[in-house]
Amino acid sequence: MPVNVPDKLPAIHTLRKENIFVMTESRATHQDIRPLRLLVLNLMPLKIVTETDLIRMLSNTPLQVELELLHMSTHISKNTPREHLEQFYHTFGDIREHRYDGMIITGAPVETLPFEEVTYWRELQSIMDWTTDHVTSTLYLCWAAQAGLHHFYGIPKYPLEKKCFGIFPHTVLPKTTPLFHGFDDCFMMPHSRHTEIRKEDILSVPNLKILAISPEAGLGIIATKNGKQIFITGHPEYSANTLKKEYERDKAAGLPIEIPKNYFPEDNPSNHPRISWRAHASLLFSNWLNYYVYQETPYVWK
Repeated sequence: MPVNVPDKLPAIHTLRKENIFVMTESRATHQDIRPLRLLVLNLMPLKIVTETDLIRMLSNTPLQVELELLHMSTHISKNTPREHLEQFYHTFGDIREHRYDGMIITGAPVETLPFEEVTYWRELQSIMDWTTDHVTSTLYLCWAAQAGLHHFYGIPKYPLEKKCFGIFPHTVLPKTTPLFHGFDDCFMMPHSRHTEIRKEDILSVPNLKILAISPEAGLGIIATKNGKQIFITGHPEYSANTLKKEYERDKAAGLPIEIPKNYFPEDNPSNHPRISWRAHASLLFSNWLNYYVYQETPYVWK
């Protein structure tokens, strides 16, 4: 089944060119199916790019997913047209009385700031608290994973000496975890961050368990024991050229940036990036939707 998205969402055109099946609202209304209601809080600057990346990942499932988009009311986006936000996005006030089967909270380019100095931190805290009894399972990506771990469990983040940047191998720890059904023992995942969370801090919280770890990138995936919160420190949703664009952007700005690891063949930026993470990323999102959302959510929310 496809992802059900709003009519005229820009991602539709891009994904259909890739032969990825998406369904518009007008067509989905003629299907007698109880779709999964999925909410995406998009904190990334280039929101249209992130929408497309996430829909691409969510499309490889037999489940029909009804997607809604959320942005922060306490932050003005400088990189996404206001018309796009007004047409396709909600604010928290619009949806706070609703319930959702699943939710994704994206990363954000604010990781070097203390959490409390992020302009929309209080609003984000309210949304994260709201998820505990309005959402069956929430997936936190990159900075959002650090934010969620800090908010709920007091886990700190630590600055890195240099940016964790590239595609890194991760080892699956509990191989029977439903999130990893169909996975190999090792999988690749993109990272792009200046901070980290540490193993000893996670192990000090009985309700948390480490699901995947990387020798170079550190902790990759952490979850609560009931699966209602899954924290992913990387960017499995990234498309082929995302790290390339970040590298070129930082280099043009004169920032200290190294060539992303395990990305360009022969570490030559002139070569087309090698995609080594997409199959596992697609499976990860499908497993999350199936085992942590569809299998756990009530048919009728009360």
